[in-house]
Amino acid sequence: MKIRVGFEMIYDFPQPTPIIAVLGTHFTRASDIVVPDYLTTSPAVPITPYRDGFGNWCSRFVAPRGRMRLAADGTVRDSGLPDVIVPTASQHAVEDLPAEAIVYLLGSRYCETDRLSDVAWKLFEKTPPGWARVQAICDFVHNHIAFGYEHARATMTAWEVFNERKGVCRDYAHLAVAFCRCMNIPARYCTGYLGDIGMPPPYAAGDFAGWFEAYLGGHWYTFDARNNIPRIGRVLIAQGRDAADVPLTQTFGPNTLVSFKVWTDELV
Repeated sequence: MKIRVGFEMIYDFPQPTPIIAVLGTHFTRASDIVVPDYLTTSPAVPITPYRDGFGNWCSRFVAPRGRMRLAADGTVRDSGLPDVIVPTASQHAVEDLPAEAIVYLLGSRYCETDRLSDVAWKLFEKTPPGWARVQAICDFVHNHIAFGYEHARATMTAWEVFNERKGVCRDYAHLAVAFCRCMNIPARYCTGYLGDIGMPPPYAAGDFAGWFEAYLGGHWYTFDARNNIPRIGRVLIAQGRDAADVPLTQTFGPNTLVSFKVWTDELV
């Protein structure tokens, strides 16, 4: 299948403001790109691309004073298959993990492993290690949190999510990531597109999504504590330790987000 992905964000800036944007389809999907989802700005400004420490493609530019539109509209080829399930995927001993996975065992801005370690071991110590343990974490997080956009808070951490029992998709991901790390399973935060392909209506307004990947059996596998079922048409944008590493836009000055639209639609 082919999936149209894109967005439009309109900002008001009271002064010239530097921005870092992480908004393009991830390089691991490069061979699937039919129409590139290039970032465009109106008014047009010079954009400098670079790759961050996690391998994500980023764009730097300076927004002028006034109103600015950021947009992209692309097409991605997709298998049309749901997220992979591999129940036999095993958990690695920490000493056997590849060096590049170690950073995803450590605490981070939104995933306080030090505060959640005792909770995690009490909840999941008796679960079978490996895929079953990560799924048990997803099941718990899915049932523990009440979803609602009114609960969104930019500063909310996994510890706060656990105690307040409410949040949005990134909060589900942060708590699940923190629990995985507490149980010595490398886990990384993911952001991207996830529409309603294959799901029954009613459909929510378009938005970006947050999920996570866990390192099991020598591979990174997708898990989604918010939806907690395999989904079709997931398009990755960026990966990091948590949402602090992969903000869609990082603005270095005051601004107002006037309008926000996201689409992820199957093309027929």
